[in-house]
Amino acid sequence: MLHEELKEQALSLKDKSLELGKIVNLGAKKKRLGELEQAAADPKLWADQARAKKVLQEKKGLEKEIANWEELRGGVDDFAALVELAAESDLGGLAEELNRLRRKADELELAALMSGRYDSSNAILAINAGAGGTDSQDWAQILMRMYSRWAESKGFSVEVPDLSYGEEAGLKNATLCISGPYAYGYLKSESGVHRLVRISPFSSEGKRHTSFASVEVIPEITEEVKVEIDPNDLRVDTYRASGPGGQNVNKVSSAIRITHLPTGIVTQSQSDRSQHANRETALRLLKARLFEMMMEQRKDKIEELRGEKKKIEWGSQIRSYVFQPYTLVKDHRTGVEIGDVQRVIDGGLDPFITAALKEEINE
Repeated sequence: MLHEELKEQALSLKDKSLELGKIVNLGAKKKRLGELEQAAADPKLWADQARAKKVLQEKKGLEKEIANWEELRGGVDDFAALVELAAESDLGGLAEELNRLRRKADELELAALMSGRYDSSNAILAINAGAGGTDSQDWAQILMRMYSRWAESKGFSVEVPDLSYGEEAGLKNATLCISGPYAYGYLKSESGVHRLVRISPFSSEGKRHTSFASVEVIPEITEEVKVEIDPNDLRVDTYRASGPGGQNVNKVSSAIRITHLPTGIVTQSQSDRSQHANRETALRLLKARLFEMMMEQRKDKIEELRGEKKKIEWGSQIRSYVFQPYTLVKDHRTGVEIGDVQRVIDGGLDPFITAALKEEINE
């Protein structure tokens, strides 16, 4: 009986993988990968570093996406063959393999269904400490670590072009550039206020303390989206990159702050020792911010880019992280709850991201 059930489930999973393969158009992706491989083999490509980086990033993303689909298809075929040959004593192990393949299929399904205009883009994620003083600044740093760990678990790269440290501990704000296939599509639902409840390590009273920090996620703008910037509209300031307590990271003024005078938007970068590299990064962030503003002004569904802007305080949170008197992380939009708060802040965000994506798809 169990043999028949596993055969039926294997067939169902195979049909699902084939249907999803049609949705993502693997043939077109393989053709595009071939074009990128040719471009990467051309020595002239390296004359334009920005284009070379973009080509290699797209190539790496497609290689990983295609490999994942091939792994799923091969795994499903191998599983079906094993079910035919397996003895009754081996069926428990096959059931575990079936669950693994299902999880992989679900993950690929989410990626396949992320069809928003900017879902495939890299993400720019900004974290700002809110109400709660030093505790909130410490919370902002914990969130930065959480998102960095999540990104690393996906094989995404993380740049931190700008950090502003708190006076005693933690961060006032941080900007992360997260690069990888569908980084924005995954992270867009993280925009909002995140609430922390714990016994404060910065208070001798031993009482529970509530802290807040906001997360804002916008897509990184590519060359295909034109954002014209008049150099005369920019004020560029240089300063020394600094670390906690005002310690100078660089002995020269390599950090760059760019102010767009007509809008007052300010972006900055201090992660590189090269002033030129920091300027390029700050301009990249400015283009994304200006594009976001353009979309707001045109009322072109700005909530799809960053969600509704809310105050960083009580009553506006999208998710709560409770450390005492019990441990619980609850998403107030989807209702998803996880009791292991440590696992979540170690980067275990997938259940929340998956629920938000499914809810968006079903709307």
